[in-house]
Amino acid sequence: MAHKKGQGSSKNGRDSNPQYRGIKLYGGEFAQPGNVLVRQCGTKFQPGFGVQRGKDDTLFSVSTGKVVFQGRRVHIDPIEDDAPRPRWLTQYRAAQAS
Repeated sequence: MAHKKGQGSSKNGRDSNPQYRGIKLYGGEFAQPGNVLVRQCGTKFQPGFGVQRGKDDTLFSVSTGKVVFQGRRVHIDPIEDDAPRPRWLTQYRAAQAS
């Protein structure tokens, strides 16, 4: 017995909500504690100085300063000149100033 399928019987009709992943603050931008830096699935980017990772692998700032990307690591360079920071970040800051 021949018959036509009705409209709306496609199996491709499902869709999920967007997750809005990606980099939220880029290098050189100012970050405050709690600001989301990267929303990601997995650990493509890893937390560095002044950055922590949430349970869904989101990277967020725990200090005030400028966002610095070093390869896959994301750091926060404190705005205070006398704030403690890693040696490489001190050298990076001096290179940026000159």
